[in-house]
Amino acid sequence: MKILSIDTSCDETSVAITEGTKVISNIIWSQASQHASFGGVMPSLAQRLHRERIDWVINKALGLKHKNLKGIDAIAVTQGPGLAIALEVGISKAKELALKYNKPIIPINHIEGHLLSPLANKSHVSLPAFGLVVSGGNTQLILIEKIGKYKVLAQTVDDALGEALDKGARLLGLGYPGGATLEKFTRVGNPKAYSLPVPLLDDKIRNRFSYSGLKTAMFRLVEKEKPLTKEKIHNLAASFQSVAFKHVENVLSYHINHLPLTINHLLLGGGVANNNQLRKILRKLLKLMELFYVFLILKNFVEIMRR
Repeated sequence: MKILSIDTSCDETSVAITEGTKVISNIIWSQASQHASFGGVMPSLAQRLHRERIDWVINKALGLKHKNLKGIDAIAVTQGPGLAIALEVGISKAKELALKYNKPIIPINHIEGHLLSPLANKSHVSLPAFGLVVSGGNTQLILIEKIGKYKVLAQTVDDALGEALDKGARLLGLGYPGGATLEKFTRVGNPKAYSLPVPLLDDKIRNRFSYSGLKTAMFRLVEKEKPLTKEKIHNLAASFQSVAFKHVENVLSYHINHLPLTINHLLLGGGVANNNQLRKILRKLLKLMELFYVFLILKNFVEIMRR
């Protein structure tokens, strides 16, 4: 089946054409520059910009070959979770096109989309597998028993990893989008320059992710270190990111060691999956535990770490 897929869950208007697991086209229009002055996503602005651009993005993804949805079998659309008034734009457009061209609609769960994204372009993955979703709004470790059957092993109880990284960047005055900017500053910083508490270090079961305490500790540390020099900013960024990722590593390693199943793969999805340092940490951890590692970076690039 050829499917036209629409996503307007936050600040990117994204449309793709897929055939099976092959991505034929993928057009993304980002609103990041428009939200930068607010230090985060402004919901009403996001909705307006989605409305202004969605037709252009759809037409660009379709191209001349699929004009008027010729050859398209179904329309998929993100139904949530996400920013409600932004999601509404994509859902309304999907309904409009489905009615006009008599196409079925496939509602997509945002988290399941992140979870299964590494399967694009026919990556071989044996199930059951671990799935780690790390995005601005969600941090979950999931057992993928089979497609459509999942068990949440650990999830955030307050702030997600991506949200925490954005907050850390704002505290340092690095702007928006925070997580990506923070990563750039960590490259020359010393992650051991400052001591920050690793979240939930004493948890014996490790079925939770939590970043509220780390954010509070970072706020106090930044206030203490003011005025901030360039060297301080680099070191604070590196220290904060290092501890945030150590929390993920602790939760993941616990479940790899305690789950009574033979699992060979970890699927990594969500915007934070683009962070090079996080992928480096996961590669090292999974290599030690003899697991394969698969993730789909946003430009449809699949990377596999073998035993």
